[in-house]
Amino acid sequence: MFPEDRKEGSPRFGKLHFPVGLWINSPKKRLAKMSRRWPSAGSVRSTSSDTASRGSETVELRPPSKTKPSRHKRLSNLFHRSGAGTGAASAGGRWASEKKLADLVDPVPEVLVGGEQPPGQRQLPGILKIFGGDISRGANYKSVLATPRSTARELVREALERYGLAPEEGTSGEYVLCDVVGRPGGPGGAWQVEHLRPVGDAERPLVLQDVWKPKTGCSRRFEIRRRQEVERICEGEDAETAGINAQARRLQKSRSRAASGGPAPAKERADNLSLRRSISDMNLSTKRRRERKTVLSVAGGEAGTPTTDEGPPETPPGEGAAGEEEVGEGAGLEQLSQCLIQPPQQHPYFLLLQGYGKQDFVIYVMTRPQHVFGRPERRGVPEKTGGCLVDTFLNAPDILPRHCLVRAAEAGADTAASPPTATVRPFRGAPVTHNGAPLLRQAPLNPGDLLGLGQHFLFLYKDPRGTAEGSPTPRPPWLPHAWPSPGLVGALGCPGCGRSPQERQEALRSCLESPRPELRYRPQEEEVLLREIVRLPEGCGTGAGMGALAPAFLLGLCLEHAARAFPPERFPALLSRVALLVKETVWEKIKEIGDRQPENQQDAAPVSLSMEAVVADLRPLMLWLANAMELLNLAQGRVLELEKELELEGPCQELTGDLETCDEAMGVLDEVIMSTFQQSVYYLTKTLYSALPALLESNPFSGTGEPSAAQDLGSVPEGVRPTLAVYQAALELTRDCQLHPDLVSQTFGYLFFFSNASLFNTLMEKGSAGPFFQWWRAVRIRTNLDLVLDWLTGLGLGDIAGEFFRKLSATANLLCTPRSCLSKATWARLRAEYPALSPAQLHHVLSHYQLGLGRPPPPAWSPPPEEREQVASGDIFESFSEHPPLLLPSQGFRLRPGEPLAEEGGLLRPLCRLRRLLWDLEQEREPEPKPEPEREPSSLPANQRPRARQVTP
Repeated sequence: MFPEDRKEGSPRFGKLHFPVGLWINSPKKRLAKMSRRWPSAGSVRSTSSDTASRGSETVELRPPSKTKPSRHKRLSNLFHRSGAGTGAASAGGRWASEKKLADLVDPVPEVLVGGEQPPGQRQLPGILKIFGGDISRGANYKSVLATPRSTARELVREALERYGLAPEEGTSGEYVLCDVVGRPGGPGGAWQVEHLRPVGDAERPLVLQDVWKPKTGCSRRFEIRRRQEVERICEGEDAETAGINAQARRLQKSRSRAASGGPAPAKERADNLSLRRSISDMNLSTKRRRERKTVLSVAGGEAGTPTTDEGPPETPPGEGAAGEEEVGEGAGLEQLSQCLIQPPQQHPYFLLLQGYGKQDFVIYVMTRPQHVFGRPERRGVPEKTGGCLVDTFLNAPDILPRHCLVRAAEAGADTAASPPTATVRPFRGAPVTHNGAPLLRQAPLNPGDLLGLGQHFLFLYKDPRGTAEGSPTPRPPWLPHAWPSPGLVGALGCPGCGRSPQERQEALRSCLESPRPELRYRPQEEEVLLREIVRLPEGCGTGAGMGALAPAFLLGLCLEHAARAFPPERFPALLSRVALLVKETVWEKIKEIGDRQPENQQDAAPVSLSMEAVVADLRPLMLWLANAMELLNLAQGRVLELEKELELEGPCQELTGDLETCDEAMGVLDEVIMSTFQQSVYYLTKTLYSALPALLESNPFSGTGEPSAAQDLGSVPEGVRPTLAVYQAALELTRDCQLHPDLVSQTFGYLFFFSNASLFNTLMEKGSAGPFFQWWRAVRIRTNLDLVLDWLTGLGLGDIAGEFFRKLSATANLLCTPRSCLSKATWARLRAEYPALSPAQLHHVLSHYQLGLGRPPPPAWSPPPEEREQVASGDIFESFSEHPPLLLPSQGFRLRPGEPLAEEGGLLRPLCRLRRLLWDLEQEREPEPKPEPEREPSSLPANQRPRARQVTP
C-alpha cells in the first residue's frame, strides 16, 4: 500500500514527539495474505439491502502509484479533523469489516494528500493486526481491514467485535488503541515494550505507521487495552515530561491544533485564555493584521520602519509577496503571543525572577493544595518509592529530585484573628532561601515573599485569591527598612537599628525577662548551658508551682531552639548529648545514695536512717524521674515530626540516620526512668520492711478512745503510725517533685504490693510456728488494716490499696469469722467465699486455726481429691517477683510547650537566670574592636573614616 522508505536520520522526524512502530508489509505480500484470507474479491459483500445487488462485482486491486505526496503534507493530514467519516457497517453484519472492497478504497484521496496526488490514484485498504492480550489471554491477535481514513475509534469497535464483545458505545469507550514500540527477546520470546502511546480516537493508524517509523532494531504493533490501565501507566511512565505544568500542556495542545488546521474545543480555549492571551488564537482578519503592524514594530519589528500618527506604517511597493508577508507577520505574532501573559486569578502562582536555562517558564501555577519543586531523575537512577509527586521540574545541577514543598493557604479559612498563610519547607539537604535567609525547616510563605531554590532559581510568590481589588499591597519583607534621620538619637544609637542606648537597655531587659517560653543561644555556648541546667535539681527545693520540672522545661527549650534555628542534623546530636548527660548525673546520684546506706559504711556502726534522711536522699532521684518523663515526652513530639518528614520525602538516608540517633537517645531516657523508679521504690520498701510487722502485733484498742484514721498521724494508734508515716512521706515527695500522676499511682501500687506480700508471708510464718491463728488476734489485725485503708482512702489512694491488699484482707476476714460459724463451713463454701486464697494457702490457714483446746479441724475442711495435689505442691507464700510492670504514660503531662509563663509558676525565674548567664557569656566572648591605624587627615574624607563598633551593654 505505502512504499517502504526510511528516513531515520531526518531532523523532521526528531522534532515530532510521537512514538514509532511497525511497518506494514509490502503491497505484494499483503495482497497475498488477503487472497489467502478471503477466497475471492467477489465473496466479500455487504449485508445491507442497498448494496446486495453489487455483491458479485469484481474489484480490481491496482498497485499504488510511484508518485507519493510530500512528507509535510501527509504529516499535517494526521491531525486533520474532517467532517466526513467512513460509512458505518450494517447492524446485521457478522463483522463490521465485511464491506465491499470498493467501499473500502479511499473515495477522496485529495483530502489526505493535500490535492497534489492525481485524482485517479486511489489508496488501497490494509490489514492491521490488533493484539488483545487484555481481552483474551489465549488469542494472539485479530486482523482488521482498514483504510487510510479509518480512525482508531472505528478500529477499536471492529476489534472488539472480532474478540466477541458487543461494540456498544459504552463498551468501546472502555478500551483504547495503543501504538506499542518494542522488540522480541523477553523470556520465551515474549514481547518487550519500550514505549507505549495511546492513539487518539480521531487519529488514523494506517497513516501513523506509514509516516512514523521505529528506530533500528525495534518494531511496532497495535494493541487494544483498557483505558484506565493505559492512563495509569502514562501518569508515571515519563519522568522528564511529567513535570510540564498544565498551562504549558494546554498551550502546546492549542498550537498543535492550530498548526494542523483543527479548531480547539471551546472549554480548552477558555482555559488557555484565562492563563495566556495569545493573538494567534483570535480571529485575525486582514484588517486586524494591518492594524497590528504598529504593535509588531514596537514589540520586535525592524528599526527604521516609518510610522505615522494617522494609521499603520505604509509598506513600500514591491517589497515581498503576499505569502512572504503572511509568514513574516505570523512569526511576529507568535513572538508577541509569547510575551503577552496574564497571571491566573483563582490560583496561587510563582513568578520566575531568575532561571537556569532558556526553557524555563515565566509563571508556575499551583493547581493542587501542595506543590513540589524537584528535578527529573537521571536515566539509570531508580526513582524513590513513596513521598510526594513532583509538580514542577527544574533542570539545574543543585536541584534535588524532591527539593521544596509549598502548601497553599486554605481559601475558605480566612478569619480576622488568624488569616490563612501558605507554608514552605525544604526537603532534607536542599538549599532553599526565604527572603534571602537560609531556610532549614517549615516557615510561613506570604504573598510577595522571595523563594530561592539552589543557586540559580528565584521566584516571587503571589496569591491573588486573598487580595481585594484596590486594597493596598503590604510592604515586602525583603525590602530594607528606612534608616533614621541623622541626629542626636541616630548618632548615639546603633547604626543598624536606630535605637538610643536607653531604648536598647529597655529592649534588653524585656528580652531577658520575657514570659515567652524561648531560650536563644549560640552553638559555642551549648555545653556550658546544658551543664548548668543539669545542676538545677541540686538547688531545687519544694518550691511553688512547676519549679521542680525546670530542668526538663529548659532542656526542652534547648531542643526546640536547635530544631528551629540550627541545621536539621543538629537536633539528633543534641538530643543524644542531653540523654547521656542526664544519665551520667543520675548515675552519680545513685552511687552517692548507696554509699550513705548503713550497710555500706564499714567504719561506723550500722544505724537505721530516719524517714527524713531517706526522703532527702530520694529527692534527687524522684526529681530526675519526673524530669526524665517530661523530657521524653517533649523529645517524642519532635521525633514524630521527623517521622512525618520521612513519610513525606520518601526514603532518605539522612532522615533515617537521624531517626536512629533519636531512638537511641530515647532509649537512654527510658533506662533513666526505669533506674530512678526502681531505686526510689527500693529505698521506700526498705523503710517499710521494718515498720510493717507492727500491724500484725500491735493492739489498736490499747489507747484511750476509739481508734480512728485521722489525717493527723498523732491521733492514730502507735502500731499503725510508722507505716502511715512512710506512705505520707512518699506522697509528699511525689507531689513536691511534680511526678506524673500515672507514675504516682504505679509507685504506690508497688508499695502496696510489697506491703501486702510482706504482711501475708509474715502471717503465714507466724501461723505455722505457733498458736497465732486465733479469733482475738485476727480482730486486731483486721482493725489495723481498716485504719490503714481508711487513711489511704482519704488521700485518694483507696482504690489502689484495696486492689493490692485483697489477699491480706481475705485472710483477716477468714480468721475473724466466729468459731461456731467457721466450724460448720465446708471446703467448697470457703473456696467460694475467699477466692483470693489459693487451695494451699486456704488449707494452711484452716489446718493451723485454733478452734479450742484439743479440738481438731472438722472433716468438712478437708480438700476434695481433685484439689489435694494443688494443696500438696502449692506455695503458701507470695512471690515478690510478680510485681506489676512499669508502664510509661502517654498523656496527662504537666509541661505544655508554647504557653506563656506566669511569675508564680516557678519556671520563669530559672529561665531568666539562664538568659542572663547566656548574655554574660556572649559579652565575654564578643571580640573587642581593634584600634585603627592612624591616617593622615587628607587620606580619607571625614564621612568615610571607620568607626569603632559599639558593644551593647
